[in-house]
Amino acid sequence: MFEFQQYLGFLLFLGIFLTGFWLMLFLVNFVFYWIGGALFELYKEKRAERAQKQA
Repeated sequence: MFEFQQYLGFLLFLGIFLTGFWLMLFLVNFVFYWIGGALFELYKEKRAERAQKQA
């Protein structure tokens, strides 16, 4: 069975691992949100340019 030191080490590892996991998830979502917003703005600009040429 686990000794107390091993139990604390396991909890420390688990805490660091889960913190890193959630931070990575947050940052990846932020990057996708950023890229998606940039692409959407580019699409809106091109659509407005096309509408201006037709008018």
